[in-house]
Amino acid sequence: MQSGREKAYAYLKDSVLSDPEMQDRFLSEQEIADRIGVSRTPIREALLLLAAEDMVRLVPKRGAHIAPLSGREIAELIEMRGLIERFAVERTTAEGTVPVDELTGILAQQDALRGAGSVQEFLAAELRFHAALVAAAGNALMSRQYAALRSRQTRAGAIPLYRSDQRRHEVLAEHRRILDGLAAGDAAAACAAIDRHLQATQRILLAA
Repeated sequence: MQSGREKAYAYLKDSVLSDPEMQDRFLSEQEIADRIGVSRTPIREALLLLAAEDMVRLVPKRGAHIAPLSGREIAELIEMRGLIERFAVERTTAEGTVPVDELTGILAQQDALRGAGSVQEFLAAELRFHAALVAAAGNALMSRQYAALRSRQTRAGAIPLYRSDQRRHEVLAEHRRILDGLAAGDAAAACAAIDRHLQATQRILLAA
C-alpha cells in the first residue's frame, strides 16, 4: 500500500507535471491534497523530492513552481536519449536480443489508444516502447539512467500530443520504422529511424 508521500509523488509526477496547462504555474498544496485525499504534509514531502530532482523549483512564500523545460534542457534530453537508444539498437541487433514481439505488442496498444485513449495512456505506451528496447540491451545501469529520464520525457512528450492529434499518428509511423529496422536486424536503419523520431520531437518542442 502506498504511503501518502508516495501517492502524492506519483500523482504530481504522472499527472500534474505532464500537464501542459500547469507549466509555468505555482502549485497549491491544499488543492492537490484535497484532490487526492491526503494531508498537506505528504504533498510538501513529495515536492521536496521533486525539487531535489530539479522537477520543480521551491520559491519562498510562493510555493512550488513548475518551470517549463528550457531549450537547453530539451536539447540535452534528446541528446541523452539518442545516445542510449542507439546503443540499445546496436547491442540488441548484434546479439539477436531485439524484443520484436514485445515491441509489436506495445505498438498495437498505442494504435488502439490513437483515437480514444488519453494523452497520458498514449505517452505511457510510447515510453514503454523505448524502455523495452533499452532494457533488452542488458545493461542494468543504463536502464536505470534511462528510467531516471522518464519524468522529463513525460513532461516534454505530453506537450505536442496535447496540442495536436496528428502527432499521435506521426509517432506511430516513426515507431513502426524503428521496429521495421530492428526486426530486419538493420541497426543502421533503426538508428536512422530513432534519430528522425527524436529530431521531430525536438523540433516540435522548440517551436512550442
